[in-house]
Amino acid sequence: MGMISEFKQFAIKGNMIDMAVGIVIGAAFGKIVSSLVNDVIMPPLGLAIGGVDFADLAIVLKQATADAAAVTIGYGAFIQTVIDFLIIALAIFVAIKAISSMKRKQEENPAAPPAVSEEVLLLREIRDSLKRD
Repeated sequence: MGMISEFKQFAIKGNMIDMAVGIVIGAAFGKIVSSLVNDVIMPPLGLAIGGVDFADLAIVLKQATADAAAVTIGYGAFIQTVIDFLIIALAIFVAIKAISSMKRKQEENPAAPPAVSEEVLLLREIRDSLKRD
């Protein structure tokens, strides 16, 4: 089986489409979390610790000169990124836990087998009577 035909089977199964949808939703979710951290969580947190804007927190290694920009370590942006990560990780954990819980409930309560129709019962009776004769 050639590589192209394997790829076609993979794409037709829906795996690729599911993955693409997941990536798009993940990217959008990342933007929402970044906005939550940058616009909702960090301003009150900065105000609570004395009006500090985390985006501006940096260690200056070398001052700016006329020829070159300042060399800094932007640890405030790093703090915001860590908070972004923690919120995303928490959201994914909660989602996976909810999905696992739903799967467990589904396994505990298996669906009852469908009721046998009257036609099937009648056919079984006919079969059994023919076997006896």
